[in-house]
Amino acid sequence: MSESSTAEDVLDLLRASHDRLAATLQGLSEQQATSQSYDDDWSVAQVASHLGSGAEIQRLQLAAGLKGEEAPGMEAIQPIWDEWNAKAPLDQVHDSVAANAALLEDVTALTPDERERWQLELWGRHMDLAMLLRSRLSEHAVHSWDILVSFDPTATLDQDATAVVVDNLDAIVGWTGQKRDEQISVEVRTSQPERAWHLDIGPGGVGLSPSYDDTSARAELALPAEAWVRLVYGRLDPDHTPESVEIRGADLDLLRATFPGV
Repeated sequence: MSESSTAEDVLDLLRASHDRLAATLQGLSEQQATSQSYDDDWSVAQVASHLGSGAEIQRLQLAAGLKGEEAPGMEAIQPIWDEWNAKAPLDQVHDSVAANAALLEDVTALTPDERERWQLELWGRHMDLAMLLRSRLSEHAVHSWDILVSFDPTATLDQDATAVVVDNLDAIVGWTGQKRDEQISVEVRTSQPERAWHLDIGPGGVGLSPSYDDTSARAELALPAEAWVRLVYGRLDPDHTPESVEIRGADLDLLRATFPGV
């Protein structure tokens, strides 16, 4: 799947991502809920809380787009964050599952006509429903991994979700990537699915564009698509880097430093 994937396609992947995380969160003890997630600043419960508050906010965005209203501003968002931050850890875990399920129910309840005409100006972009759901899938899949990997060090991003998330990285790298004093260009080749990009890093920032050049490049990075997604999101440390990752003409640690994580 790619940017051509429909809202229905992405909704199915969101359901699968929700089910995967819900199965992990079910029955956690308070000790497990307060244990360290992959994110240095958040416990498992706090990552769940972030996903739960995000689901509530996106429900507001969904309603706004349906009604032709403006996206909710900070006056609506901040109280949601405050409420979730004040919850006890086990409540953050349990309520997150419920909030994500409610978001999925809201989207499922939309009629075909409502899905077709849904639109919203959000994050400086004019978004349709498929774009909104793709952004949610990226957030949910990556933060789910933050939790899953804390219990299973071998966990990877879901392959089906990766096939969508990986095709939206061009809109992400400029946000997650850090400027470098030197100019670096890397050809990126992924497997599962196979993709090719041209990654530019330098004083002007970070950019990513499709690569149609099959000639030899000065620097090349070859890796599974899910590992490429994790690199861009700052989650490809040495302990979670597949043995299949290959790089020549550039330093993987430099790329890790360029994408410190969000």
